[in-house]
Amino acid sequence: MPVPSVTATRDRADRCPGVTRPWPAEDGSLVRIRVVGGTLSASALTSLVDLAGRFGDGDLHVTRRANLQVRALAEPVPDGFVDGVRAAGLLPSPSHELVRNVMLSPLSGRLGGRADLRPVVAGLDRLLLADPSFARLPGRFLFVLDDGRGDLVGRTSDLAVVALDADTVQLRAGDAWGPVLPIDETANALVSLTNLFLRTRGEGPAAPWHVAELETPLLAPHDRDPRVRETGGRPPYGPAEQVDGRTVEHVEVPGGRLTPALAAEVLARAGTEVVVTPWRGLLLPDLEDR
Repeated sequence: MPVPSVTATRDRADRCPGVTRPWPAEDGSLVRIRVVGGTLSASALTSLVDLAGRFGDGDLHVTRRANLQVRALAEPVPDGFVDGVRAAGLLPSPSHELVRNVMLSPLSGRLGGRADLRPVVAGLDRLLLADPSFARLPGRFLFVLDDGRGDLVGRTSDLAVVALDADTVQLRAGDAWGPVLPIDETANALVSLTNLFLRTRGEGPAAPWHVAELETPLLAPHDRDPRVRETGGRPPYGPAEQVDGRTVEHVEVPGGRLTPALAAEVLARAGTEVVVTPWRGLLLPDLEDR
């Protein structure tokens, strides 16, 4: 495959914040905690609520990429905070923390959709963490996986897939649609394209942050499969029945601020997992009748 040329659009490296690279905001240091696929354990969320109360402004802030932020931290960020995030399992690799930007249809595998893409997300994350070169990815580089329901198709992304049925997905790189692949090849295909992006973008502060900033696409263009649909809608707030008969509840987080009081209510109802949604809400999945 020929390596496309690039066009420089800026003269600085990206400064997207992380736990080990805080952003100096007016109220103190801001850190962003990547939540791959939006899913974290209830115990990890409990730890983050405690850390935000001890070191930050007391709230957790939910982002439109389904990550979490803590504001008003001291500068430098206290070691106790970083150690707490690591102990919660949310900092598996300091060198790779900024590049674990992976969004997934929040209800995938539990309600609706055409395929359960949670295993693909887990496999992609393992591959990203295993390759030292991926630590060079810009902190804004984004993977989006839509399970076919169409809730994330409209999201701007660098590399994406959309499930067409239970066994196949269509790739997308920037605005260019790519080939249809078996689901079990998806993670490797995304990693191959990520490697190509890194080779293509070059080095230095002028190197592109996004696939769309390359002069030519990473993929040979394909037609968008007619099965791809775009709904753009968030699931309604409140409870719904999962495919396995258990309950999932969508909880609104007003203004994206998960206050200690709201966090306590959420954790009192949650099972073992909580899913952060890109609509600044939380899903409480796998609930048994109570």
